[in-house]
This record gives sequence, structure tokens and C-alpha cells, in this order.
Amino acid sequence: MKKKILFLGAAPTQLPPIEYALERGYHVVTCDYLPANPGHALAHESYNISTTDLEGVTRLAASLGVDGLVAYASDPAAPTAAYVAETLGLPGNPFESVNILSRKDRFRDFLATHGFNTPRSSAFEDPLAAKAWLSELTLPVYVKPVDSSGSKGITLLKDADQLERAFDYALQYSKAKLVVVEERIHKVGYQIDSDVFLVDGKLRFWIWGNSHFNHACDPPFQMASSFPSALPQATAVKASQELEKILRLLDMKTGAFNVEFLVDAQGEIWFLEIGARNGGGRISDAIRLATGVDMTAYTVEAALGEDCSEITTAQPVGYWSDLMLHSLETGTFESIWLSDAIQPCIHDLDLWVKPGHHVEAASGSHHVIGTMLLRFENEDEMLELLDNINDHIQVMVNPSRSGEANPSDRALTPRPNRRRTAPTRRKGARKRAEG
Repeated sequence: MKKKILFLGAAPTQLPPIEYALERGYHVVTCDYLPANPGHALAHESYNISTTDLEGVTRLAASLGVDGLVAYASDPAAPTAAYVAETLGLPGNPFESVNILSRKDRFRDFLATHGFNTPRSSAFEDPLAAKAWLSELTLPVYVKPVDSSGSKGITLLKDADQLERAFDYALQYSKAKLVVVEERIHKVGYQIDSDVFLVDGKLRFWIWGNSHFNHACDPPFQMASSFPSALPQATAVKASQELEKILRLLDMKTGAFNVEFLVDAQGEIWFLEIGARNGGGRISDAIRLATGVDMTAYTVEAALGEDCSEITTAQPVGYWSDLMLHSLETGTFESIWLSDAIQPCIHDLDLWVKPGHHVEAASGSHHVIGTMLLRFENEDEMLELLDNINDHIQVMVNPSRSGEANPSDRALTPRPNRRRTAPTRRKGARKRAEG
């Protein structure tokens, strides 16, 4: 009998594991609250149930008799997957531990309790209490929703008089209706963002990547990760060891984790986020191209209780990046302009919008309009192009027209299955990529 797997989410960035499961002959079920999401069109069955509805998803999983659940590239869905797995006795990680990782306030408290570096941070329901705490910190500080990801709702607060505005903005993206105000840690080099894989409590695969932000966005948008990272080897190993300690203390078992951290001037590691799920964008694809390790495949197999012990850390070959396409302006999408320098680096381009669609100026991952996978000749080329991305990729919009009112229409047509395209360099890409 075919194994049956339930995917919590069917958005464009969640297609890779769905495609893999179909390739393997598994029975694929999807659920989320957006019927137009493209993963539903690929699935054998789809259901209009929110991925944050613990009891609703539990009832669905039980009625279907699923063998496993995947919450791919989704922080809100990760606790649901853990809860359902724990309730129904399916493979997964502890619900309480996943909840700790999904809440910035609880994660900060956990790190402090166990002696790990963590920013001074506190969570608040109203801005008046936050204002008193703000007086104890040195500006600028971060104001964030306690339970969101992908830069949504974040403000780097430089003026105390703007606290209430930043607080209200963060509150819009918090399901728990809590806002974190925390100090900014001064980093050396790049912020690190990558996926790792745990098997039976042991960190079997890890690789670190450089995070690249578009500082023309407000707040700065984390739009790409590049591999390999510029971290010194000793620091990279130290980070992997500290991460494994954290995951063991949380009694995590098996699965993919998305990790973000900083390194300060003293070489100390500061973990910012550890998500109990794969990263967003196409970071898993970039890692697969760089190392040959397909963490998307391992994620699906782990959810079904299959043996994943063969996964092991592999050194990257070449220079790779995933990139989330985004606009600096709100308006009607026209095309994408690509510089002569970036064109030969494009390994794959997946555009989710067409000319005439409405796009928003990016303030987080919810405004992404497509993805790229890039391959570079060397580290210098990789870092130069990504750190100056607005000189090489521009989303052309017409701000004078409102465009289509429903941007979710972009998801009506699934992208072709490109997950296992062999590494190639695509020469002569067009300067303007029409939708």
C-alpha cells in the first residue's frame, strides 16, 4: 500500500517536497487556507484547512490515516506538524520543543537558562510596557513579532519616538499578539543562514551560508543565501557543536532545521533563530547543488519514519546561491531587468507573477514574486554580485496602475519540475525576463 503523507502548505516555495513525494510514488495530501496555491493542483487530495489549526489538521490526518506530516519552509506550520505527530504517534519532534523554537521570547529564555549567548530581549502586549524596557537598551534595537519569520513585521528602531508605530506594525504579524523588543548584537562578517539535518539526536549534516540583505528595502530584506560561507573553519565547527547541544537539550530527534546566527568580534556565536523546518526560498536546492545532499528528500523520508542515517556532511563544490526575487516599489509588474554580469550565473529562474499583476514593495518574504538559483565562478564574483544586487537585478514595475487586485492569482500555474536539473551554466539569458 502506498504511504500517505500530508503536507502543511502548498505555496510555490513548498513544491519541492511535494514533487519529490510524487516521484517516489507516495500518496500526497495537501492542506492550507489558500485553494489557489499550486501544490494543491499536484496533490492526490487537497483540503482547505489552515496549517495553524491544530485540531482541524489532527482530525484530517486521523481520518485519512496518514503515515507522516511535513511542514516545509513554514514556521507557523511547524508546531502543528509536531502536535499532530505527537497526538497520533507519527514520526516527529516534541511539540513543546518545537513551540520553544517557534516563539522568540521562549527561545531567548531557553538560551539564557542554558548558558548560551542571547540578546537582551523581552516580549510585551502593549507599547507602554515596552517603552519602559526600551529605556534600558541602547538604540538601535529590533522590534519584532514574537512568532513570525521571513522579516515580516520587523523594525530596526533608531528613534524611541517611533516605538508605538513599530510596535503596532509588529503586532499585525503576531498570532500571539506579542511583540519582542531586543538589543542588536554587533556582528563581524555575514549573518549566517542555512539548513542542517539531525538524525537520532546527532547533527549528521551541516553547512553554513552567508546571508545577503537588500538594504534598499525597509526593513532590510534577507533575500539570498550563498555557499560556501566566509566563516573561518574553527568558527564553523564551533557553531555546529553549540547547535547540536541546543537540539539535544530540546530532545529533538530527526529532521531538518533552519538556523540563523551571528558571530561577534570575540568569535562568540549568537543564535538568532532555529526553525524546526527547512528554510524558505530555495535554500535546500542551493545546498543540494553545492553538496549533492538532497535535504528535501531526507525531510520527506524522515516524516515517514524511514532510515536517514546515511546522510553526512559534505564539502561544497563550486559557489551557489538561492535568491528571492522582490520589488523595491509597489505597482504593476512589467518585467525583470538582468545585468550582463548576472546573466551567465543564472542556473534557474522561477517567476510567480505575470505582466499586469500587482506587486508590493518588499518588506518580508510574503512579498516574494519568484526565486532564482545562481552559480558563480568564484567567491569574489558571488559576494560582489549578491552584495550589490540592485545593480544586477531590478523588478520593473509601473507604479501608476493598480494592476490585478488579487496577487494570489500568481499561484494558479504550477512551475515545471526542475529539482533535479544537472548543474549547468545557462549562457545568453535574456536581459528582460517576461512573466
